[in-house]
Amino acid sequence: MSIQAVTHAVNVRREGRTVVILDQTLLPNRTEYLTLSEPGELWEAIHALRIRGAPAIGIFAAYSMAVLAAGIDAPDFDGFYREYRRLSDYLNSSRPTAVNLSHMLRRMEGVVLAHRDAPREALLAALDREAAAIHQEDMDMCRAISEYGLSLLHDGDNVLTHCNAGPLATSRYGTAQGPFYLAQERGVRLHVWVDETRPLLQGARLTSYELTRAGVDCTLICDNMANLVMRQGRVQAVFFGCDRIARNGDVANKIGSSGLAVLAHHYGIPVYSLGPSTTIDFSCPDGDHIPIEERRPDEIKELFYEQPMALPEVKCYNPSFDVTDHSLLSGIVTERGIVRPPFDEGFRRLFPEAMGT
Repeated sequence: MSIQAVTHAVNVRREGRTVVILDQTLLPNRTEYLTLSEPGELWEAIHALRIRGAPAIGIFAAYSMAVLAAGIDAPDFDGFYREYRRLSDYLNSSRPTAVNLSHMLRRMEGVVLAHRDAPREALLAALDREAAAIHQEDMDMCRAISEYGLSLLHDGDNVLTHCNAGPLATSRYGTAQGPFYLAQERGVRLHVWVDETRPLLQGARLTSYELTRAGVDCTLICDNMANLVMRQGRVQAVFFGCDRIARNGDVANKIGSSGLAVLAHHYGIPVYSLGPSTTIDFSCPDGDHIPIEERRPDEIKELFYEQPMALPEVKCYNPSFDVTDHSLLSGIVTERGIVRPPFDEGFRRLFPEAMGT
C-alpha cells in the first residue's frame, strides 16, 4: 500500500443530506463506512467512538449540523434558530473533553446568526461552505504541525507515542503521528514504539494499523512496558496528541499520557504534545478546569474479551483522559510553530489575538 493511501485517507465526508464516516470501532479487522443523518445516530457515532480524535470530531460536528439544518422545518428564523440550537446542544453533549466539538459547533452557529436576514437557501449554503472550510483548514494545520514536529527528530530516533493521532483522528497526516509519515516520505529513518492504550486499544487497533500500512517501522508494546524501553535508552522522544489544551499549557489527552510524561521526565526524555490551535481552550486557565469524561465500566471488564475478565459486582473507574502538567512538557507543537515553556508567553507570542494582547 502507498503511504499516500494512509496519509490522505478520508474518514469523514458529506454526501448530500448525510454524513459518511469510517467506523473506527471495527478496525483493524473490518473496514466499514456508516451513512448517518438522524440526530440520534450522529450523537451515538461520537459517543461510541465510531468517529474519534478531537479534530475529526470537530469536522464531523460541522458536517452534521449542516445536514441537520437542512432538515429543520420552521416558518421563520426564530423557529429555525431554536431548533438549530437544540440540535447543536444535543450533539455537544456526546463527549465533554475534546474542545474541538464545542468550538466547531459555536463556529457553525455563528454562521447561522450572521445569516439571520438571509434566505433559507443562502443560510444553508453558508453552512455547507463553513463545514468544508473547517475540513480544509484542519488538513492544512495537520500538514504544518507535521513539519514542525519532524524538525524535533533526527535520523535514527526512537519515538514513543500513545493513543492515536494520525489521519483517522484528524483529516490528513495527523498531528502526533504526522511527523512519522513525513519522515517515511523523505527517507528519514525512525522507529516508533506504540503503546496499546488501554482500555480501548487505540494504539494497538489504530496507530499500529496506520503506521504498518504506511511502511513506518513500529513496535507495539503494552502500556506498562514504556518504563522499561525508556530505561534501556531506546526512546529519544515522546509524542502524543491532545484533546484540550489549557491556557497555562496543561494538556488533556488519552488516559495514560500523563504517566508517560512523568516517566519521561525521570529519564530526561523530551515530551511533546502536538495539536491544532482549535484544541487550545484559551478560556480554560489550567488542567484542573478541564472536564474529564468517565466512560462505562464494561470497557474495562468486557470489551475485546470473549468472557468478562472481572466479576460483575467489581466496581470500575474508567476516566477517558488525564491531564499532563505543563511542567512535564518540552513543547506544544501547533500549526503556527512550537510553543515552549513558559507556555503563557509562548501562546502570547504565537496567538496574540486569543490571549488578549
